[in-house]
Amino acid sequence: QVELVESGGGSVQAGGSLRLSCAASGRTFRPMGWFRQATGSGSAREFVAAIGPKSLNIVYADSVKGRFTVSRDNAANTVYLEMNRLKPEDTAAYYCAAGSLGPNAGSYEYWGQGTQVTVSS
Repeated sequence: QVELVESGGGSVQAGGSLRLSCAASGRTFRPMGWFRQATGSGSAREFVAAIGPKSLNIVYADSVKGRFTVSRDNAANTVYLEMNRLKPEDTAAYYCAAGSLGPNAGSYEYWGQGTQVTVSS
Protein backbone atom coordinates (compact mmCIF):
# COMPACT_ATOMS: atom_id res chain seq x y z
CA GLN A 1 0.00 0.00 0.00
CA VAL A 2 1.26 3.49 -0.87
CA GLU A 3 -0.16 6.78 0.35
CA LEU A 4 0.60 9.99 -1.52
CA VAL A 5 0.07 13.55 -0.34
CA GLU A 6 0.69 16.51 -2.64
CA SER A 7 1.46 20.03 -1.52
CA GLY A 8 2.80 23.28 -2.91
CA GLY A 9 -0.04 24.35 -5.17
CA GLY A 10 -1.29 27.91 -5.26
CA SER A 11 -1.97 30.93 -7.41
CA VAL A 12 0.73 32.60 -9.47
CA GLN A 13 0.97 35.02 -12.35
CA ALA A 14 2.01 33.90 -15.80
CA GLY A 15 5.79 33.54 -15.99
CA GLY A 16 6.05 32.62 -12.34
CA SER A 17 7.18 29.42 -10.67
CA LEU A 18 5.90 26.86 -8.20
CA ARG A 19 7.33 23.69 -6.74
CA LEU A 20 5.00 20.82 -5.97
CA SER A 21 5.90 18.08 -3.53
CA CYS A 22 4.50 14.59 -3.19
CA ALA A 23 5.20 12.88 0.11
CA ALA A 24 4.92 9.10 -0.08
CA SER A 25 4.54 6.44 2.57
CA GLY A 26 4.56 2.69 2.27
CA ARG A 27 6.41 0.82 -0.47
CA THR A 28 7.71 3.93 -2.17
CA PHE A 29 10.62 2.71 -4.31
CA ARG A 30 8.53 2.81 -7.48
CA PRO A 31 8.29 4.86 -10.65
CA MET A 32 6.34 8.01 -9.93
CA GLY A 33 4.38 10.32 -12.18
CA TRP A 34 2.65 13.67 -12.21
CA PHE A 35 -0.65 14.27 -13.95
CA ARG A 36 -2.97 17.24 -14.15
CA GLN A 37 -6.64 17.72 -14.74
CA ALA A 38 -8.24 20.99 -15.70
CA THR A 39 -11.54 21.99 -14.18
CA GLY A 40 -14.53 21.28 -16.34
CA SER A 41 -16.75 18.47 -17.34
CA GLY A 42 -15.11 15.90 -19.51
CA SER A 43 -11.54 17.05 -18.95
CA ALA A 44 -9.14 14.14 -19.11
CA ARG A 45 -6.28 13.56 -16.70
CA GLU A 46 -3.21 14.66 -18.63
CA PHE A 47 0.27 13.21 -18.20
CA VAL A 48 2.91 15.75 -17.15
CA ALA A 49 6.08 13.90 -16.16
CA ALA A 50 7.39 10.66 -14.68
CA ILE A 51 10.58 9.53 -12.99
CA GLY A 52 12.04 6.08 -12.39
CA PRO A 53 13.02 4.75 -8.94
CA LYS A 54 16.68 5.74 -9.31
CA SER A 55 15.99 8.90 -11.34
CA LEU A 56 17.70 7.30 -14.36
CA ASN A 57 14.58 7.43 -16.50
CA ILE A 58 12.65 10.67 -16.79
CA VAL A 59 9.83 11.45 -19.21
CA TYR A 60 8.04 14.72 -19.90
CA ALA A 61 4.98 15.71 -21.86
CA ASP A 62 5.85 17.93 -24.79
CA SER A 63 3.71 20.70 -23.34
CA VAL A 64 5.96 21.08 -20.28
CA LYS A 65 9.36 20.05 -21.64
CA GLY A 66 11.95 22.71 -20.90
CA ARG A 67 9.76 24.40 -18.27
CA PHE A 68 9.06 21.66 -15.70
CA THR A 69 11.56 19.46 -13.88
CA VAL A 70 10.68 16.29 -12.00
CA SER A 71 13.00 14.97 -9.31
CA ARG A 72 12.91 12.73 -6.27
CA ASP A 73 14.60 12.31 -2.93
CA ASN A 74 14.27 8.65 -1.98
CA ALA A 75 15.69 9.23 1.49
CA ALA A 76 12.83 11.66 2.13
CA ASN A 77 10.26 9.60 0.20
CA THR A 78 9.35 12.71 -1.76
CA VAL A 79 8.92 13.51 -5.43
CA TYR A 80 9.02 17.08 -6.70
CA LEU A 81 7.74 18.95 -9.71
CA GLU A 82 9.50 22.25 -10.28
CA MET A 83 7.35 24.39 -12.59
CA ASN A 84 8.85 27.46 -14.24
CA ARG A 85 7.57 29.94 -16.84
CA LEU A 86 4.04 28.99 -15.95
CA LYS A 87 1.25 29.70 -18.41
CA PRO A 88 -2.50 30.12 -17.87
CA GLU A 89 -3.01 26.81 -19.67
CA ASP A 90 -1.05 25.10 -16.89
CA THR A 91 -3.98 25.81 -14.56
CA ALA A 92 -5.23 22.47 -13.22
CA ALA A 93 -5.34 20.16 -10.26
CA TYR A 94 -2.02 18.33 -10.13
CA TYR A 95 -1.82 14.74 -8.96
CA CYS A 96 1.09 12.50 -8.20
CA ALA A 97 0.81 8.81 -8.85
CA ALA A 98 2.88 5.71 -8.18
CA GLY A 99 3.58 2.55 -10.10
CA SER A 100 4.44 3.36 -13.71
CA LEU A 101 6.65 5.46 -15.93
CA GLY A 102 4.38 6.02 -18.87
CA PRO A 103 1.69 8.52 -19.89
CA ASN A 104 -1.23 6.15 -19.36
CA ALA A 105 -3.04 7.08 -16.16
CA GLY A 106 -4.58 3.63 -15.99
CA SER A 107 -1.15 2.04 -15.47
CA TYR A 108 -0.61 3.80 -12.12
CA GLU A 109 -1.72 2.03 -8.97
CA TYR A 110 -1.85 4.78 -6.39
CA TRP A 111 -2.92 8.43 -6.50
CA GLY A 112 -2.76 11.44 -4.26
CA GLN A 113 -5.66 13.77 -3.60
CA GLY A 114 -4.33 16.56 -5.81
CA THR A 115 -3.20 20.14 -5.34
CA GLN A 116 -4.59 23.09 -7.29
CA VAL A 117 -2.39 25.30 -9.44
CA THR A 118 -3.90 28.48 -10.85
CA VAL A 119 -1.97 30.68 -13.27
CA SER A 120 -3.39 34.09 -14.08
CA SER A 121 -2.53 36.13 -17.15
